[in-house]
Amino acid sequence: MSDAKKEIDGRATTGHQWDGIQEFDNPLPRWWLWTFYVTIIWGIGYTIVYPAWPYLGGDGNATPGTSQYSSRADVAADIAAYNAKNAALESKIVAVDLAAIKDDADLTNYAMKGGAAVYKTYCSQCHGAGANGIAGYPNLIDDDWLWGGSTEDIHTTISYGIRDDGNDDGRFSEMPKFGEILEADEITLITEYVLKLSGQDHNASAAAAGVELYADNCAACHADDGTGDRDLGAPNLTDAIWLYGGDREAVTQSITEARYGVMPAWSGRLTEAQIRQVSTWVHNQGGGE
Repeated sequence: MSDAKKEIDGRATTGHQWDGIQEFDNPLPRWWLWTFYVTIIWGIGYTIVYPAWPYLGGDGNATPGTSQYSSRADVAADIAAYNAKNAALESKIVAVDLAAIKDDADLTNYAMKGGAAVYKTYCSQCHGAGANGIAGYPNLIDDDWLWGGSTEDIHTTISYGIRDDGNDDGRFSEMPKFGEILEADEITLITEYVLKLSGQDHNASAAAAGVELYADNCAACHADDGTGDRDLGAPNLTDAIWLYGGDREAVTQSITEARYGVMPAWSGRLTEAQIRQVSTWVHNQGGGE
């Protein structure tokens, strides 16, 4: 509610009242007002001198201002200066054999630092900040490599990807969905045999019955002894390293539904120098062969 303006103790009120409380109409301090006016003037001046108002076209640019200053130009200049300083190393790292990078201290240092930056930017989202992977995304610091763990193999995988339909040079393999081929009890027998191959608790009689089924349906890719085939990207079933889990339930699911992980090809997205740097970095994390 509000009442008519009046004076209390010689001071005017605003006329506002709430629950008997009235508001004095005191003027703002002059120092505060002048500070406020100065900020307005400074703000107007800033928009005149520096880039400030985005164009209506929505292209991300802004009015250049009388100073013609551009933070983007500063960044571009810094990048150009950095590239110029490293041009010799960039050319050299592309020219030498991948295996020879480790023999050159300067190249190795450059590759490790650059590779770490590339990995954190483009690879850590799937393989983890420490490169130890998560379920469905390989651990890059162990010694289990589906397609080989030499620097050259890692370079090929990064360049062309895994099951990337958009790249004709990519690595490709496909495990069939045996749930559409075999009966459920047959899959159970194969599962028990796989558990036996990997040294896990298993049903001995079921595993024995699964030997022939494994030989007929799985050995062509995973080998008779279950050690896998890197030419096909077929996992080793005899170790304790499982990309999608190695317990009975996970193995059954893998056999029944198959797995079809995809890694994009990075050639065309990264430069050859960047791919070589990150290949060297991954190889040097402890898992590369």
